[in-house]
Parts: sequence; structure tokens; C-alpha cells
Amino acid sequence: MSDAAQKAGPGVSVPGLGLLLVTSLMWGLNWPFVKYLLTALPPFSIRAASGLIGTALVLGIALARRESLRPPAGQWGRLCLAAGLNVSAWMALTTLSLLWLRASETTILAYTLPIWSALLAWPLLGERPTAAQVFGLLLGLAGVGLLVAHGAPGEADPWAKLPGVAFALAAAMLFALGTVLAKRAPVAMPPTALVAWQTGLGLLPLLVLWMLLERPDFAGLDTRSWLALIYGGALAFGLAYVTWFAALRRLPASVATIGSLLAPVVGVMASAMLLGEPLGLREVGALALTLGGVALAAFAR
Repeated sequence: MSDAAQKAGPGVSVPGLGLLLVTSLMWGLNWPFVKYLLTALPPFSIRAASGLIGTALVLGIALARRESLRPPAGQWGRLCLAAGLNVSAWMALTTLSLLWLRASETTILAYTLPIWSALLAWPLLGERPTAAQVFGLLLGLAGVGLLVAHGAPGEADPWAKLPGVAFALAAAMLFALGTVLAKRAPVAMPPTALVAWQTGLGLLPLLVLWMLLERPDFAGLDTRSWLALIYGGALAFGLAYVTWFAALRRLPASVATIGSLLAPVVGVMASAMLLGEPLGLREVGALALTLGGVALAAFAR
């Protein structure tokens, strides 16, 4: 990058850091809330209902900003693919993983996605991984192995949680694929309008699964469950994406990405405090290994 291009990019600002902190808190806190909701609702109902709330909020913000909601001609395929990978697959698979894993475990596994982005960028973008990035992959896999080497809650068999591990890693890999494809062929739309379209289109498969497979009892939800559902839709699914893009406009991409790694830390800590999940050497070690690997994979050159 030229000196002129570097000077043209955003610098570090206090408002940008504040927006980044708020975004990471909203995303991180949502993991234990979704885990809690699984005691009252089936998985696709949770994501579809919260997604409807979030999409309506983001759409309202885009309209208030008078952003153009019309996708550019010839880019519908890109838009639908991004929605499928970054919304449908991510929401469905991470929620399914919570049926087998603790919220803290799913959080750690889901945030391996920068590792897979670095690997997928090689064949798709021609960005060959460096030795440091390969080492980051090994660190991240060591963190995954540390999680897998422990049985599911109440079970001594470490293999019992493998379906959850597979769902979480598949979600991270597919989201990473969507990220790399978007970098190669981005959709030229205003950011909030783009989020509204992606969430709206991505919700369609979840709504179909909800209607075909599940019979949720929303009337039987208690106050805490309703608050968790509204939080997941309005904040984690809706407002967090708005604050994320606002942070990106005010911060260098590298600073924003490093700051987003606060989200899994918040998720692990919140899961321990709100759900009583264990927070011992295994969990801290897995988190440290995974985030260390993610940082190397994302930023080593």
C-alpha cells in the first residue's frame, strides 16, 4: 500500500473504539443467551424469531438514513450467496452446536473463522499463507483439540460432543468462505442496506425449517426468555452490525479485527457468570490458544 493510501485510511479514534467495544459486548453476551433459550425453544425458532426482529430494526435504520435498498443489477447471485453463508449457515449451525456444547465452547470454536479465511484466501484470492499463519492454524487447532479432549457436560466420553464441534467448525468455515468471496466480488451497496438484505434473505431458510420442523411455544416463555430473545434480535442480530460498520469507518481494519476478538472473551466470561459454566485452566488455555492462532492467521504477513 502506498503512503498516500495509508494516510487516506481511517486512524484510531475514541468514538471508533467505543463502537467496537459495544459491538464486541453485544456479540459476546448473546452466546449464553442463546444457550439459555434452548431450554425453552427449538433452535430454528430462536434464530428465525430473533432474525425477524433484527432485520426489521436494520431495515428501519437503513430507511432512516435514506440508503438505497435496490441491489445493483447482476449482483443478486452474490447477495444470495453471502446471505446463505453468513446468515443462514452461521445462525443454524452455531445454534445446533449449542445442543451438544457449552456456550463457552461454541464461542471459542466459532471464532476460529479468521484462521479458515486465511487458508481459503490461498486458492480463492491467491494469498499464500505465511509460515506465521500456518503456525497460527496449528495453535488454533491445538485450542480446538483441548476442547474436544474433554467430555460433554455430565459425560465422560469425549466423543459425545463431536457433533457440536463439527457444527461450530462448519459454521466458522462457511462464514469464512463468505468473507473471502465477498472480498473477491463485493456487493456494491450501502452497508446498512446490505446487512438488511443479507439478514432478510438469510432468514428465509430458517423460517422454512421453523415452520416445517418445529412447534415453538412462545406463549409459554417467561420474562427472562423474552428478554433474551429480544436482545438477540434487536442488539446482537441488528444493532451490533450497524455499530460494527460504524466502527470500521472510524478505525483501521486491523484494529477493528483485533478488537472483535474481545467478543469470544466476553462470551466465555458471560457463560461462566450467567450459566455457571466452568472457567478453569482448560477453558482459559483453549481460549488463549485459539485467539493466539486467530491473531497470527489474521495479521501475520
